[in-house]
Amino acid sequence: MDIRLTDKVAVITGASTGIGAATAITYAKAGAKVVLADINEQDGHETLKVIEKDNGTAIYCSTDVTSESAVTKLMQTTDDTYGQINILVTCAGVLQGPNVQIEDFEESIFDTVIDVNLKGTFFAIKHAVPIMSRSGGGVILCIASGAGVRGGSSSVAYASSKGGVNGLVMTVENQVRSHNIRMHTICPGGLATPLKLGQIAESARLSGSDPDAAVANALKSLGDPAGVARVLTFLASDEGSYMRGQIFTR
Repeated sequence: MDIRLTDKVAVITGASTGIGAATAITYAKAGAKVVLADINEQDGHETLKVIEKDNGTAIYCSTDVTSESAVTKLMQTTDDTYGQINILVTCAGVLQGPNVQIEDFEESIFDTVIDVNLKGTFFAIKHAVPIMSRSGGGVILCIASGAGVRGGSSSVAYASSKGGVNGLVMTVENQVRSHNIRMHTICPGGLATPLKLGQIAESARLSGSDPDAAVANALKSLGDPAGVARVLTFLASDEGSYMRGQIFTR
């Protein structure tokens, strides 16, 4: 099936690396106009170059998703540039504090993870919905995790944030359905992303193991973010309109 996103405008947070970058590249290939939002400017511009080299249409917007004013500006820039928002994908995320016991977990680390993963998702949805509604509806895809949804995590904060994303989507989807907006929580499996590999390396360091060896071993079994990007492309398309609820990938 040739999935097309022709004439769709997609905003992707966390678009510089990992699932976000893979999704931005795949969406552009499918014909979407893509807005790459990330605080990581160097990798964001590299992802933009990949899209432009393949004749895709995209812009990069440096965005700190923990700042409501920055997210407001992101959505306004998208509206000013393309006149609509049809797709929102919230990929911005961090994982900090792996393998730290609850009694030792620092408040500052907990706050950072919640601010990026949960509050950043909240801000993105909040400020995309009015433009999306005016555009005739659309699709919102929020990256959560099996952690906090089906089970725990190596990080107290990470599981809390991703469980929060799942609850946020379940609540908001009932509010936006009348605006012709469809929402999904996406729970990917283990993927070879900078976030996951960083967590593996940090866990190895904390246990006294070789981080490089741990990462090399993990790469043998971790999935490719491009596989999740293909799922997200289907979900964002008209062909995916019959899908509902949580989506789990390998």
